[in-house]
Formats: sequence, structure tokens, C-alpha cells
Amino acid sequence: MEVEVNPKIKQVRPGKIISIVIAVLFIVVIGGNAFTSVEYGHVGLYKTFGKLNDNMLSPGIHFKIPFIQTVIQVNTQVTKAETDTSASSKDLQPVSTHVAVNYSVNKDSAYNLMNNIGGNFDGVIINPAIQEIVKEVTAKYPAEDLITRRDLVAGEISELLTKRLGKYDLVVNDINIVNFKFSDAFNQSIEAKQVAQQQALKAENDLRRVEIEAKQKIAQAQAEAESLRLKKQEVTPELVQLKQIEVQEKALEKWNGVLPSVTGGATPFVDIQSLTQK
Repeated sequence: MEVEVNPKIKQVRPGKIISIVIAVLFIVVIGGNAFTSVEYGHVGLYKTFGKLNDNMLSPGIHFKIPFIQTVIQVNTQVTKAETDTSASSKDLQPVSTHVAVNYSVNKDSAYNLMNNIGGNFDGVIINPAIQEIVKEVTAKYPAEDLITRRDLVAGEISELLTKRLGKYDLVVNDINIVNFKFSDAFNQSIEAKQVAQQQALKAENDLRRVEIEAKQKIAQAQAEAESLRLKKQEVTPELVQLKQIEVQEKALEKWNGVLPSVTGGATPFVDIQSLTQK
């Protein structure tokens, strides 16, 4: 059975089909390049024939002229820059400092930053500024103070860096001195000093303990002497006589009424009369 073909379809030429396909592809390509999206935490800037436009784009989908405009995205989230710096302390000790700086781009000034500095602003502005300021600050402090007063040193670096980067619309959020590295000789001297301080502290504690124990013994002796003195004040002739009577009474209670026939010495005298007259 022969299928009849629509005459209109027979009239369509192959060249026309190719033209239609090309037109559809062109529309798809144009449509795909007519829109762009700005990621969250970024702002966008139009770039037309190499010229940057100060019209800032917020996160989302935006229209652009295909093949003529591009959109540059600027990260406005907090970013970390880490730098190693070699310098000398005030007492000429070599010191290597590892610094981590958290910074962000002021989104309202993203155009000025990109137009004047460019996308490589971290290598052009941030790292050199950190290097210079860390060297400047560490040169003000002796090596030991860099260790013991780290918060003060970090605060001074942060203050100077904030002023420097503020000129380029960069915001310093936080700065951390990750590590100070000194020479082996200096590390050994610090260790020896700490050992000496610990020994001195131990000796001081031992001396305090001995002093406290001595004071305790003196206080105990004074208390015993005072107790003995008070006891002596309590001893009166009447008390002595009373004690003698108590002793004689106890002896009389134990006596069976018979005097010993043989004695090896003087017979203890018991004043029976005084007992019977009570």
C-alpha cells in the first residue's frame, strides 16, 4: 500500500530545512548568552567592550547583551590571607612570623576596587601590606615581648593594617598571629630562663613552707607555756593540802589496820588524827 505524501511537505527544500535548523540554533545560543547569574555572597559588574560599568548587580539572574557584555563577579564574603614574614625584633633577634588575616570587600565599593586595582588585589595590595606592617611592628618589641605580649602585638598590627587596607575599600575583620619562630639559640635561652624561674619559685615556696612550719612550732610552744603558766597560777596552799588529804584517804582505805613487822625503811606516816577529826 502506497502512502501519499502531503504536497506541501514535498515542496520543502533541503536548503530551507538547514536554514531553519541554523536559525533555531542561533536563537538558542543567543538566548543562552543573554542571561547570567551572580552567586550568593558576590556582587556583579557589567563589562562592555572592556569597560567596567559601575552598575552593581546583586545575587540572582540578570540580562546581558550577548557577545558584547560580560559580568565580573566580586566575592564579598570573608576571605583568609596567610603570609609568612621574616624580620628582626628590637633586640635584633631574627623572627619569622606566620600571620592569618580575615578580610572582606566592601560591596558598595567593589567597582572602585576592581576598576583601580583589579581582581588580583590580594597579591597587589593585601600581602605586601601585611609584610610591611608585620616587620614594622615586630621591630618595636624585644623578642621575649613578642611571645608574652602577643595580643598587644596583634592589636597593633590589626590597627595599622585596617588603616592601610581601608584606603582600598577592604575591610579587616580579624587578624591572628599563628606562630612566632625564633633561632635555636634564642629558644634554648628562653628554656633555660624558664627552668631557672621554676627553680627560684620552688625555692621560694620551700622557704615559705619552712617559715610557716617554724611559726607553727613557736605558736605551739607559746601555747604550751601559757597553759603551764595558767596551771601554776591555779596551784594554791589549800589545793596542795586538799591533794594530800585525798592521798591519805586513799591510803587509809587500802590499809588493813596491821602495821608491818619488818620494814626496810621509814614507815609512811599517816595522820590518823587529822582524818578522824574531819
